[in-house]
Amino acid sequence: MRIEYDRDTCIGMFQCVDEWEAFEKNLDEGKADLAGAEETEDGVFVLEVPEDEEFEAEFAARVCPVDAIELYDDDGEQVV
Repeated sequence: MRIEYDRDTCIGMFQCVDEWEAFEKNLDEGKADLAGAEETEDGVFVLEVPEDEEFEAEFAARVCPVDAIELYDDDGEQVV
């Protein structure tokens, strides 16, 4: 499972931070950071989700009010 985070879309509500510890508050920029993620495009960060954290990652994606977080299963199908 992988998560894609569009940081440019983020509006800094930090709801993802409350759901999954991989997301961290960046108060200087008013946006969340996805720890350990690789920037694949300008402002888009991708991270493989550890199996024991899939539930938390899914909730982080679901609570984002601007859909800046997408979650994909191992077959590449979008879950959230």
